[in-house]
Amino acid sequence: MNSLPWQQEKVIQRTQLILSSFQHWLGHSLWKEKGLPEIQTSPQDIAQQLFEVPFAVASHGTEIDPIFNYGNQKALEIWELTWEEFTQIPSRKTAELVEQAERDHLLAETTKKGFCYFSGIRITSTGKRFKINNGIVWNVINEQQNYQGQAAVYSDFYFL
Repeated sequence: MNSLPWQQEKVIQRTQLILSSFQHWLGHSLWKEKGLPEIQTSPQDIAQQLFEVPFAVASHGTEIDPIFNYGNQKALEIWELTWEEFTQIPSRKTAELVEQAERDHLLAETTKKGFCYFSGIRITSTGKRFKINNGIVWNVINEQQNYQGQAAVYSDFYFL
């Protein structure tokens, strides 16, 4: 890869969907949710800013076993993966088997309601367990309201 993830057109487009979908479901921007000033710049600048924020943002697509298609720098650090590695793994692999039923229920509930708040245990690529508190997961939709996957954000987490 010759460019940073946030410089790629498909990532810029995904960033726009993630942010507009958050606004759609929660009625305010992700920036406001996290106490940050609103950003009025180019789509690439916004993609860079989302990639560099100090909280984790990740999303997966619509595959039967959804694959991550976005993870900002904080998410990559937490899961101990490169962009290339992260965007090739099924999102279910971030939860241990004992947590799968809870995660599946959360994602199904989100599909119905549009968004949900969550807490739960997740696992890094090297097996480190961590607890997420007060996370938000939401459906990613396009301008035609077609389902494009789901995204999550969290900043309150600690390693177990």
